[in-house]
Amino acid sequence: MRDTRESRLLLVLLIAIAFALITVDIRGGEASPVDGARQAAATVFGPVENGVSAAVDPVGNAIGAVRESGDRHDRIAALEHENAELKTKLGSDDRNASKVRQLDTMLKSAGAGQYGIKAAQVVAIGAAQGFSWTITIDAGAKDGLRRDMTVLNGEGLVGRVTTVGPNTATVLLASDPDFTVGTRMEKTDELGFATGQGSRPLSVQFLNGKAEVKKGDRLVTFGSSKDKPFVPGVPVGEVVSVDPSGGDLTRTVSVRPYVGFTKLDIVGIVVQAPREDPRDLVLPAQPKKPAKPKPTPTVTVTAQPNGDLVDGSGKVVGNINDDPDATASPDAAGDAGTAAGDTDTAAGDAANEQE
Repeated sequence: MRDTRESRLLLVLLIAIAFALITVDIRGGEASPVDGARQAAATVFGPVENGVSAAVDPVGNAIGAVRESGDRHDRIAALEHENAELKTKLGSDDRNASKVRQLDTMLKSAGAGQYGIKAAQVVAIGAAQGFSWTITIDAGAKDGLRRDMTVLNGEGLVGRVTTVGPNTATVLLASDPDFTVGTRMEKTDELGFATGQGSRPLSVQFLNGKAEVKKGDRLVTFGSSKDKPFVPGVPVGEVVSVDPSGGDLTRTVSVRPYVGFTKLDIVGIVVQAPREDPRDLVLPAQPKKPAKPKPTPTVTVTAQPNGDLVDGSGKVVGNINDDPDATASPDAAGDAGTAAGDTDTAAGDAANEQE
């Protein structure tokens, strides 16, 4: 529509008519003269409004959901973050509890052997140092560590220190094929040398080819000159198999180490050797064997014709008539019945002779 003088006048006229109708409708109240027209318009345009509303409402709801989704996303993110923190705290508590248990066990072992130790944590394993079985610990020269110090944990011998840096050190594990330690067998004091075999049990060669060794025997470290690299009395492992000597000068056995080399965490470096050899004091106490049950003595009694109960030695131990709860063996009861029958027969024969 072109913007002309006539169109402007028409627009002004329509606006004036609209204001006039609004004024009349407001002043008329419920009796408004335009009420009929309003109802007619509602009748005509009501269904159209409902249809448009039905089509538009889902869009409006979706727009509202999108507007609120930001708040819900923030709440979900906050809950997820809180949940992750709780899981981390829970895992940290479990980890700390495990470390406390390891440290407590190690301190008890060190106390039993009178070892002065420096505790450390494993921070790396093997690959950085090549293909050997080694670990890296978070203690070094600043902590008083030196090369060729014994390393243990609460279970037994871990290895020895080979390289020392300012803040870290490398430990060669007892499972490494290049690792060798002198051993002494519990009680019999048989001496040998244990060598690592990777993931397999340690191989121990006893100096005595006729040494009496059996499965379950336990070994500790023999100790080195001036306690370097090994202090005495550290538990090494338990014999799991014995190879036949075959007349050799030495005897070889397989020993399962006490330490699990694939799950090391807290270890102790012996910075002060014991003043005396602890020998077998660091080994855990052997479980007591269950006592053999004592046999229950069995007493056999025999019933006599007069009711007496006689044991195997011929001693009278009671009377059936005096002790109604007493019982006799079926054989004894049969013997008593036979004896009573013989007595009755004898009495009958005597009566016949008198007649």
